[in-house]
Parts: sequence; C-alpha cells; structure tokens
Amino acid sequence: MPRKAGSSMDKIPLVPAPEVSPERADAYWGILEVIEDAQTIAISGHTSPDGDALGSTLGLGLALRERFPNKEITFLMADDAPVPRIYRFLPGAEELVPAVRYAEDPDLFISVDCPVLERLEDAREVVQRSRFVVSFDHHPAREEFADSSIRRVDAASASVLIEEFLSFCTISISPDVANCLFCGLVTDTGRFQYQNADPESFVVASRLVAAGAEPSRISLEVYQSQRIEYLHLESIVMGRIRTVVNGRVAFSYARAEDLEGCGVSQDECDGLVDIVRSVGGVEVCLFLKECGCDGKVRGNLRSKGPLDVSGVAASFGGGGHAAAAGFTYEGTIEETLAAALPMLAELVGADPASVGPISVDPAL
Repeated sequence: MPRKAGSSMDKIPLVPAPEVSPERADAYWGILEVIEDAQTIAISGHTSPDGDALGSTLGLGLALRERFPNKEITFLMADDAPVPRIYRFLPGAEELVPAVRYAEDPDLFISVDCPVLERLEDAREVVQRSRFVVSFDHHPAREEFADSSIRRVDAASASVLIEEFLSFCTISISPDVANCLFCGLVTDTGRFQYQNADPESFVVASRLVAAGAEPSRISLEVYQSQRIEYLHLESIVMGRIRTVVNGRVAFSYARAEDLEGCGVSQDECDGLVDIVRSVGGVEVCLFLKECGCDGKVRGNLRSKGPLDVSGVAASFGGGGHAAAAGFTYEGTIEETLAAALPMLAELVGADPASVGPISVDPAL
C-alpha cells in the first residue's frame, strides 16, 4: 500500500493498517488532493447526530486542522440544536456550529455517516453552496449525492472509514482524534455487542488506542454519567416494555410529557432503545419517542440476531443498518405501533395479524 514519506504515523501503529483495494486507494488519493486544493472546508454528519456522526465529524476535522493549519475548517451540526449532552466531552464539540448559522460558500463540503441528502437537514443548503462534495458513509444508499463517495456497507461505522482514510494518507492521528473516532466506533457497535463488531472493528479499535484513545473515559462519559432525571425517564420506559408474537418482538415508548415531566431533553434519549433490546428472547425491538408538539414520532429499531431491521425503517422513509435503524413517522404513538409492529412480526416469521390490538397508556 503506498504511503507518503515522513509521516508521523510511522511512529505509532502497533497494528498494521487494513489493506485498501486499488479502487479505494485511488479514491482516497483523489479526496486528499481535493482537500489540499480547498481553503474553506465544512464537515457535517446527519440530523439528530449520534456518537458516530459526531465522532467522525470531529475526528476528521481535527486531523485535517492539524495537517493543514492554514485552512479554514468548520465543524457543523445538521440541526439548530445543542450537542447531545453525553457527547459534549469530545474534543472540538464546543466548536460545532449549527449549519443554519454558517454563511460561507465552502470550497469543500464533507458529509460523514449520512446516506441521503435529506438527512443532512439544514446542512443541505451548505451542500448546494459548496464547490465540491465528498461523502464517507457505511449505510446503503439509493443514490450518491456527493461528487466523490466512499461507501462501505461492510464497515462497522463511519469512524472506521475515517481512520482508514487518515492512516492510508498518513495524516497523523492525535489522542484527541483517536478519542473522537473511538467514540464513533464504540457507540455504533453498541460497545462491540452488535453484529457489526467484526474483526476490522477490533483492529481499528486497537490502532486508535495505540494512538491515544481512552476507552475507559469514553465509557464513563457516554454510558456511566447519566443524569438522575434521565434515569427516572428510563424507569418509565422500562415499566412500559411489552412483547408480542410470543416474546420475539419487544417495544416501549416515551411521550413528550414524560420527557417534560422528568426534565429530559430530546437529545438525551438515544440509549433508551437498548433498554428494550435487553429483554431475553427478543429478536427485534422498537422504541418510540414523541418529538415535542409537531405530531411526529421518532422510532428506533434494533435486532439481536441475523434479522435486518433496516427494511422496516426504510418503509417509513428512514434507514440504517441491519442491526440498528431509525425512522420518523407522522402520527401518534398508537398509530406508529399499529403500523410498525405487524411488519416486525412478519420480519421474525410470524403472522402480522397475530399482533392484534395494542394497549398503551393513554396520553395525559
């Protein structure tokens, strides 16, 4: 694999970089040339960002700033919303700018962890103003929206692609960069518990730890620093867990008044689906959250085995991976359950009609 001389990466790796196909190598060199030619660069992940979207944005952005200190590199949030609390510890998180407040026409826009233009939300307008667009993503996509795309649906996370790109191009991975990318990897693999925790993900994790990532700190910040208000909401969600089709499908939900009553913000709810996923014997699960007062419900899907939940999400205009996917539905909690649960029953091989009427706690 070709490398440029004089790289600080030569001092670091304890684990060799994964082999890169000739086609991807050419694409990486082409993207590096575009980066070198650009003076203004904006980087953004998808709307309602998770650890991988934020970790990839910040990890790539910080690495490029260190390599190209004279370039103007801006980290964007696709939404006009605060950074989710559990990710505010990430280096560079305090510099994230809502895309709606970014007025530049950048030479280069880099999208990470986003398969469709629609999921870039406010950042879509920045894409349209950009001279060149690059995408790093690991989701299936209906069509490419970038001028140059690196899409590997076999990669565990977008952060894996960013690490591969940086390593291949011999761009130094500092401890701050490593922490951002490790956060993306550990959250998208569910702490290496999901089916996408493949050999490559552990190789990349090892390289990132060798570069200075701190797994214990990331675990503490992301998984062991919850506010007591969130834990109260978690107990409500836990108390509502129900199963259908002989315990093979589980679901729960949180209403807008639950969040308000507990003092929890919308961005704090990412981990609630894993509470539902933890039920023994469950093959797939669904967690629903009312999105404030706009008449929409956010759905999170998880699979514990070989079943692919992304198709169910796609039927509602969402997407994701086989093991983890999401969607937004215009309607109530009850209407969303009535639409989604029969599809999940069919996914596990049961009769959709066996779901029957679903009883939920009435809205206040």
